Amino acid sequence: MSKKTLNQTNLESLGAEQLAALLLEVSAGSADIKRRLRLELSHNLGAAELAHDVRKRLVSLRKSTSFVGWRKRKTLVKELATQVTMIVEKVAPDDPTAAFDLLWQFVEMAPFIYGRVDDSKGDVGAVFQSAIEHFHDIGPRAQLNINDLADRVWTAILDNGYGEWDGVISLMAPTLGRVGLARLTAHVQAFGATKSAPASSDHEAIQFLRQLRGDSSYADSRKARFVKECLQEIASAAGDTDAYIAQFSNADLRTYDVSSEVAQLLLAEGHADRALEILLNAQHGEIDFEHIEWNAVYVESLIALGRIDDAQSHRWACFTATLDQTQLRAYLKVLPDFEDIEAEDRARQYVLDYPDFSTALKFCVGWPDLLTAARLIETRTDEINGDLYRVLAPAADALRSRHPLASVQLWRSMIDCALDRGQSFRYAEAAEYLADCTSVDAEISDYAPHPSHQIFLEELQVRHDRKTSFWAKVR
Repeated sequence: MSKKTLNQTNLESLGAEQLAALLLEVSAGSADIKRRLRLELSHNLGAAELAHDVRKRLVSLRKSTSFVGWRKRKTLVKELATQVTMIVEKVAPDDPTAAFDLLWQFVEMAPFIYGRVDDSKGDVGAVFQSAIEHFHDIGPRAQLNINDLADRVWTAILDNGYGEWDGVISLMAPTLGRVGLARLTAHVQAFGATKSAPASSDHEAIQFLRQLRGDSSYADSRKARFVKECLQEIASAAGDTDAYIAQFSNADLRTYDVSSEVAQLLLAEGHADRALEILLNAQHGEIDFEHIEWNAVYVESLIALGRIDDAQSHRWACFTATLDQTQLRAYLKVLPDFEDIEAEDRARQYVLDYPDFSTALKFCVGWPDLLTAARLIETRTDEINGDLYRVLAPAADALRSRHPLASVQLWRSMIDCALDRGQSFRYAEAAEYLADCTSVDAEISDYAPHPSHQIFLEELQVRHDRKTSFWAKVR
């Protein structure tokens, strides 16, 4: 490697004196580099000195009120990231307690930063999201009063307007321990027991009518949801599945989404019987094969209980109802040799006869089974919906080399749809599809029973001769 290459070894050969001079020269026009150099000098004097300088800088950033435009946003992001680096990599190894307080101070600063910067790109938020994750490592090493920390966490999540404290309970769980989580639970429960103040914008008459109807206000609903989420996060952090499940109402447990989530938790703890019971209670007398997660957990529960035949039957039912590839692959994988081949042949016939053409085509391309896709297109050409270009376009590309005639039928459907409906925004794509039809024309010896490319083009010109913008794109 050349000795002129910019790397650490070659730069070290310049010597401390020359490097220092170069750094001073480079930093002359850069406030960022100057600030970083000062922080490194502070760290050289010890973690306490660096912590003092970082704290001062955080206070300065918090007090600043000037709006940060798009030109200076990158500089701000870099500055925030530098402060996190100093806290985590420089202060924390020597003084985790000071690092913990600094990191807390940093996250508390989030609302003041968001209030003066456009974070539509999310790069500012990403710095705060990455910062909060370090509590998981630094917290257990810091000397903290557990009760005070629980109070601190509770205060933070009560004022979480920008979501800067999202996930803090789980991150703090190793530090809080059983005692701290119990105190935090008490805070949440006490808050939930208090009555919400009516919205100031609501007239007294409206409040009275709501009480008569038994309706809860928006504030009540929001508060109840907040309490439930907090208690569930605490239960999850403590590994208490029963406490987590207890936060769901009976109505919640009878929904597919919640029953799937709860059943998965019970399965993880080896309670397959309870998981299956929860899932069946959400059935409402009829299985929704469209709910992928519910069906997956249901099959998993049957397998855990040793009911392999029932699991296989459900997999096949899911496939025939929705053409779910995952369920079919799992079904075939369990079958003995040769039986899996027969079952796959049977599955192909289901696909060819499936009521919804586009779903069947998506299955064929995704499996992949291009021969069946070509047969499907050939036998059900009249069912092709040219408006479903997100399905047809990738299918046509996949079929192009081995089944060009099938591709042509898909391209023609999309062309006809765009022109018949006057979808000018799709004329450019339609022109490209027509060019594709032309490019594969030589590879197709027999178009029967469909018109040849030349006949299709002539008919297209007759039917849409006035769509000049389209033909301009074709030319």
